[in-house]
Amino acid sequence: MSIQQYNPPHPGGFIKRVYLEPYGLGSNEVSAKLQVSASTFNRLINEKSDVSPEMALKLSKVIGRSPESWLLMQDNFNLSKAKNKIDLSNYDAIKFAI
Repeated sequence: MSIQQYNPPHPGGFIKRVYLEPYGLGSNEVSAKLQVSASTFNRLINEKSDVSPEMALKLSKVIGRSPESWLLMQDNFNLSKAKNKIDLSNYDAIKFAI
């Protein structure tokens, strides 16, 4: 039996699939609402850049969801990528005395 590995979505891809495509919103329209350049927003929705705390606040106001949820989505995506990249088999835990 194989275990299915959960791959959390990148927030930019999530925005594209859940908000832009279904509602026919253009990236220029959303970037204007966010008061960021179109290129900045396009890098985000094409998963070339990460959600910063500042962007999380703007996304929360313009699109919805809490700023914390946007940052958590980004952290979950980054951690999943790191888990797939880093081999921890040669690391040993420190045994702390109780």
